[in-house]
Amino acid sequence: MQQNKQITTLFLDIGGVLLSNGWDRAARREAATRFSLELPELEERHHLTFDTYEEGKLTLDEYLKRTVFYEPRNFTEDEFKMFMYSRTTPIPEMIELVCKIKEKYGVKIAIVNNEGRELNEYRIRQFGINKFVDFFISSCFVHFRKPDADIWKIALDIALVNPEEVLYIDDRAMFVAVAEGLGINGHQHITYEATRDLLASYGFVVE
Repeated sequence: MQQNKQITTLFLDIGGVLLSNGWDRAARREAATRFSLELPELEERHHLTFDTYEEGKLTLDEYLKRTVFYEPRNFTEDEFKMFMYSRTTPIPEMIELVCKIKEKYGVKIAIVNNEGRELNEYRIRQFGINKFVDFFISSCFVHFRKPDADIWKIALDIALVNPEEVLYIDDRAMFVAVAEGLGINGHQHITYEATRDLLASYGFVVE
């Protein structure tokens, strides 16, 4: 049995852990159908520019001008943005689990995620993530995006913790592996039950 005194801080991803992935491939496919867009063209333009948006170097309006509104459309930018925002749904059992651990054990909680500013702020505020998280090390704020190891190094500095004090939870195996390469304890989130049991093995037991 691992001891929770070893872990003082949780680093969490948002998409796929606390909330659904927001503007992902499925959402773009649905947008192409809803707004009569050419999906291959949307995907190509998205992949050429989305990393720059996630690094905080483009606004959402600039991203959309490059990917959707580079020619006249029969819908508005606001209509399209509302559709983008509407794709997010919460994972309530994970949010509840983290909140209970925070309340019972007083651990520091930091978000380490890739997201563009407008989508990030909407998702955080709309679903109350800001009510239990202490730090947000989001790609749009720090201008590094996973899997660049610097984003985790910044998170360690901001949280003022050593790598071995941190448990990092992400749904992407590659990102977990990069964090582990820095000495951070990592866990790939696949199911609520597995993550709950993993946290319990560190001593974070909640009912």
